[in-house]
Amino acid sequence: MSAMHRIAVVEDATSAEAADCLDRAVAGWQAAGRRVAGVLALRDDAPERTCSAGFLRDIGSGRDFSIHLDTSPSDTSCHLDAEGVTAACAALIGQIPASDVVVLSKFGKLESMGKGLFPAFEAALAAGRPVVTTISEKHRAEWEAFAPDATYLRGTALEGWLES
Repeated sequence: MSAMHRIAVVEDATSAEAADCLDRAVAGWQAAGRRVAGVLALRDDAPERTCSAGFLRDIGSGRDFSIHLDTSPSDTSCHLDAEGVTAACAALIGQIPASDVVVLSKFGKLESMGKGLFPAFEAALAAGRPVVTTISEKHRAEWEAFAPDATYLRGTALEGWLES
């Protein structure tokens, strides 16, 4: 896999569809004997929430990390728990070198600031591991600055991407 294709983005899907696509890809890769590291978003579709993800699940350990604050900080309406995302990232960093592929649920607000899962993106690329993710449209400019040569895939093309 060339450096240009080391990062794939699942696009043209709702957040729920993209999460389902990542879930299916992980299951398929694991069934084929691939070592998968990373985190998947678990939806918590409570009607009063602006964000649907409530947890990040570490693929390797199965551990769930809460990423939702019950009360948003006074300076924002965002309920994202940055500490939970940082803890999930720290837990998976050591798994990256032994993996065949790294799945990181999203490049969003925190990652656009170099926080959250951003260290895992950097570690995966430094280790030469392919990465698959989704991106927040609000942070597309920051994503494109970070990964200008990323491959953009529709969900059904993801399973064949790793083999290419």
